Amino acid sequence: MTMIKKLVLVTSEGHPQHKYFVSVANVVRDKLGVELEIRKDDYVYLTNYGATDELGLTWLPQLLAELDNGDVIKVLTEPKLTPQGQLDLDGGIKEALDRIGEYANG
Repeated sequence: MTMIKKLVLVTSEGHPQHKYFVSVANVVRDKLGVELEIRKDDYVYLTNYGATDELGLTWLPQLLAELDNGDVIKVLTEPKLTPQGQLDLDGGIKEALDRIGEYANG
């Protein structure tokens, strides 16, 4: 059984979506009872494990999870939006938990 070792949020405090991603990460952390590591502007980590575009470039913020088997999965790489185009906190939390559920049990 694979389990989440910790969540990793790679972000920048000046980014417009920083607070949204921190809120999602904190709720997911609390629900799973795991550690949350916040990395600031760590593009090397994202290049190795995060989402990238067709040119291999990455962006902030992104929420990932390190599994106890050493794998790193992408949990939330883009914000969820409401039909009105607003940031959707509940949608982001749901997507993050669903994504984790695809990989980890426990």
